[in-house]
Amino acid sequence: MTTRAPSAGAQTPDVVQGPQGVPTVPGAVPVGGRPDPRPMSRRGEILYFALRTKKVIIGLTIIAVFLVLALIGPIIRPGDPDALIGPLGASPSADWWFGTTSFGQDIFAQFVYSLGSTFLVGALGGGIAAIIGMTVGFVAGYRGGWIDEVLNMITNVVLVIPTLALLLVAAAYLSARGVVVEALFIGFTSWPWAARAIRAQTFSLRSREFVNLARMSGVKGLRIVFGEIAPNMSSYLFLTFILLFGGAILIAATLDFIGLGPTSGSSLGLMMYDAVAWSALQLGLWWWFIPPGVAITAIVGALYITNVGLDEVFNPKLRNT
Repeated sequence: MTTRAPSAGAQTPDVVQGPQGVPTVPGAVPVGGRPDPRPMSRRGEILYFALRTKKVIIGLTIIAVFLVLALIGPIIRPGDPDALIGPLGASPSADWWFGTTSFGQDIFAQFVYSLGSTFLVGALGGGIAAIIGMTVGFVAGYRGGWIDEVLNMITNVVLVIPTLALLLVAAAYLSARGVVVEALFIGFTSWPWAARAIRAQTFSLRSREFVNLARMSGVKGLRIVFGEIAPNMSSYLFLTFILLFGGAILIAATLDFIGLGPTSGSSLGLMMYDAVAWSALQLGLWWWFIPPGVAITAIVGALYITNVGLDEVFNPKLRNT
């Protein structure tokens, strides 16, 4: 027997709540007058609830808008974003969408190029912090003993290091700093809280039956950690990365705003730093500092909203079914 796809007007089965709140698709084979529901896969279940969670949709939409703008912006405004090509201090218009600086620089061009740097700092800084935090947390939580004590001591030391003071020292010795250097610095200093959280979760999972069964089967420690424990924490790890991503963007913007950011390149924080340094507020050039400030707030806020929404998706007890 051959099958064919349903026509455009065909009705596809609705997803309903089966036993114990598990989403199911009604079956077509009645048994004793009752349909036999087919349970959805884990991936399908997550996608089903994610597409019906307003927080996730709103957060991802905001992030997607800025990401698309960062990708197509340089195509719309090619060339050097710091070039002096416009009138001095022009307000937003059809020719200059975000206006110009007091030096005649196109603020929209600076904005779209800075968005790319912001996402790069978030992805690289947050990614490095996530890798270090997960590695330290998994090893410390699974092995325990003196290894846990040593890693916990290192984590506490990094946690109490004053990041600002460390960057001041680095700035004194590094005459040229780029966005990548800033992202590396953020990644190597913002992982401790993630390591402690993952360590606590690993502690609770290492005594579970499936882990004990893997040990009795002769599976080695690293394979147990990354083959058994980590997959059971995948949703938690993903949410941790989102928080590290947003935290890296916020830290980078703070460092840029106080003048400790990159000496070359562009970023949203550097745009705000330049606006303050050249008295944009006093001169009434509100279009110079408002766009980068709104963008930073929107991106970090959208990441937080997405994180809260995904927490509801991954945790059945929090779902609004």
